[in-house]
Amino acid sequence: MPVTLALAASEPEGEGPSAIATPLPPRLPRWPLLIMFGLVPLWWLAGAFYLVWPLCGALLLALLIVRGRVPLPPATGVWLLFLALVLLSATQLPSSVSLLPFGLRLGYYVTALVVGGYVYVYARERADPAAALVPICAFWFGLVLLGWLGVLAPRFALSTPMEMLLPAGLADHPYTQDLVHIRAAEYSELSLDPIFRPAAPFPYTNNYGSAYAMTLPCVVAYTMLRRRGFLRWALLVSLPLSLAPTFLTLNRVMFVSLGVGLGVLGVRAALRGNVRVGASVVGVLVIGGLTALLIPVGELINKRVQSSDTNTDRLSLYVEVIRRIGDSPWLGYGAPVTVDTVTAQVPVGTQGQLWMVMFSHGIPALLCFLAWFVIVVLKSARARSAPGQWLAVVPVICLVQIPFYGMADPTITIAFFGVAVAMALAEREAGPRHPDRAHPARLRRAVAG
Repeated sequence: MPVTLALAASEPEGEGPSAIATPLPPRLPRWPLLIMFGLVPLWWLAGAFYLVWPLCGALLLALLIVRGRVPLPPATGVWLLFLALVLLSATQLPSSVSLLPFGLRLGYYVTALVVGGYVYVYARERADPAAALVPICAFWFGLVLLGWLGVLAPRFALSTPMEMLLPAGLADHPYTQDLVHIRAAEYSELSLDPIFRPAAPFPYTNNYGSAYAMTLPCVVAYTMLRRRGFLRWALLVSLPLSLAPTFLTLNRVMFVSLGVGLGVLGVRAALRGNVRVGASVVGVLVIGGLTALLIPVGELINKRVQSSDTNTDRLSLYVEVIRRIGDSPWLGYGAPVTVDTVTAQVPVGTQGQLWMVMFSHGIPALLCFLAWFVIVVLKSARARSAPGQWLAVVPVICLVQIPFYGMADPTITIAFFGVAVAMALAEREAGPRHPDRAHPARLRRAVAG
């Protein structure tokens, strides 16, 4: 019987096995996750995608509190310490104007933990772990749909209801404007021959590539867990369809992170003799290779690199972070800072989550941030099944992206979602630690699904 089942309370001293067991807490519903992840295209059209995310997290937290007796996922303490350090770093903010972006970033970090805890509990309490992946699969369909919008209508842009509702001073702030004024693709409006890179529902195409790489293992895992059904076949059809907008993002780190993830997956499959996992890796590589023959990705990436100073700008930002962090190593500066000492137009402390955490919140916060990912990599790597092994590469992909992609946005929640299901599945496959004490009512409910 899987370890995901809650155990009964120990029998009171002097009483036999007939003692009355503690009542079980109610099961968590799935509909809040479906609203949060499945309605992303609608949230995006309303200009509320980034702003509504922490509100959805607050709803999930309320449901967890009402339920009570919530088992915490592994490494929760490390993430709570990270949150405490982030909160302390607010004392370093240069002005009250910085409070809004700081609050949003903190909200995303808290929401990620809440979503991870919610999904972890939900997956542990179901006999069918595929049920926990349905919301992230719904998000996948929105990602593919909006990606194709970026391909077919790359100049699509819209002033959203949220943009109109916000006060003028707030709506015109560059950070807020990127979040509430939607665009289907990212491109240079000054270029005579612009390169269109799908980005929706995110303001930046790098976020799209990051989210795609994190979500893909979840989708593949679902198709392995469910052998039939409309959703499974719809996902199988969507997988090759997703490659065109994904390849056109020209996200080099996305390709590298997926490559590393597939490499780790292949090595683990070879060591464990898992033919099914190995075959799935080969299948994904073949489909990707065929797509690369149709879309000249390498040529487009070279063209983009030659027409921009992306690499030089990133390097100058990284060097500036290292130079400045020595003056405030413990709590950082609270937020990225705009300076005129670098070639890049963006603030110091951006262009990579590693640099943002280090610069904004200090070196101890960065160590906690990285420690969480390392711990969950080790925990989820214990999965033996093919779906579990696919899910276990989600944190591996994240570790590759952290130096180059920002995650202080909804993408960190996607990472926690996949990791939560991965750890719940790994625990289920490991078996119960105390099978003789498993609650009979819980066992009946799990079997019933």
